[in-house]
Amino acid sequence: MKNLLLVAYLDIRESLRSKWFYVYAVVFGGLMGLFFISGITDSVVMGFTGLSRLLLVFIQVTIIILPIFILITTVKSISADRESNILEYMLSFPISLRDYYWGKFLGRFVTVFVPVIFALIIGVAWGALKGAAIPWAMVLLYSALIFSLCIVFLGIAFFISTTVKSHDMALGIAFMTWIILLAFIDVALIGLMMQNRISDGVIITIAMLNPMEAFRIGAIALFDPELTVIGPVAYYLLDSLGHTLLMLYAVLYPIVLGMVFALLGYTLFRRKDLL
Repeated sequence: MKNLLLVAYLDIRESLRSKWFYVYAVVFGGLMGLFFISGITDSVVMGFTGLSRLLLVFIQVTIIILPIFILITTVKSISADRESNILEYMLSFPISLRDYYWGKFLGRFVTVFVPVIFALIIGVAWGALKGAAIPWAMVLLYSALIFSLCIVFLGIAFFISTTVKSHDMALGIAFMTWIILLAFIDVALIGLMMQNRISDGVIITIAMLNPMEAFRIGAIALFDPELTVIGPVAYYLLDSLGHTLLMLYAVLYPIVLGMVFALLGYTLFRRKDLL
C-alpha cells in the first residue's frame, strides 16, 4: 500500500510539472469565470435560474471536454513510460506491478477529478455569496456523475495504454474512441432510426451502453425529471427504469465499466512483455 501511494504521489508530481494539467485546470476554472462575468447565475433560461442555470451550462461543457482531456492525457501514462524507459527504471525498484499500475491510476484520477470538482465548488461558493439558493441534492448528484465519468474514461485510457506500445498509436486510438462515443450520442443512432432497420428499443439500449449517453441522460434527469427535452424516448426510459433507477444507472454503470476496462488493462499489463 505504501508503494502504491508513493507511485500515485510521483504521478501527481509529474502531472503538476506538465503543461497539460494547467491547461486543463484553466479550461474549467476559466469557464466558471466566464459564466460569472456573463451573468449566467442571474439569467433565466427555460425556467432555470441561479445555480441551476450555472450547472446546466457546466454540464454541457463537461460532457464534451472532460472525456477527451482524460483520454489524451492518460493514454500516454504507461505507453510513454515504456518508450522512455522510465518503466524499466521504476521496475528496478522493489515495486510490484500491482502497485505501479494502480498507483498510476490513483494519481491520474486525482489530477483529472480535482480541477473539475474545484471549479464546481467555486461555482457553488459564488452562488452562495450572491444569495442564490443552493440545490445541494443536484450538486451532490452532479459530483457523483463527474466521478463516474472520470472513472470510466480513466479505465478506457489505461486499457488503451497497456494494449499498445507506441505513444502515437495510443493517442490515435484515444481520439477515435472519443469520436465514436460522441457520434453515438446522437448522429449515428438518429441515422439508424431514420432508416428504420432496427427497433427503437434496441437502439435506445445501444445508446444507453455508451457511458457518455448515460452521463447525458443522468445530467438531464437532474434538471428535468420527466426528460421532456429528449422527446418520446423519455417514456421508454422512465417506464423501463423509473427516475431513481435511471439515476443509479447513470452513476454506477460508468464506474463498473471503467473498472472492468482498468482490470482488463491490468491483466494485459501483468501478462504481456512490459518492455
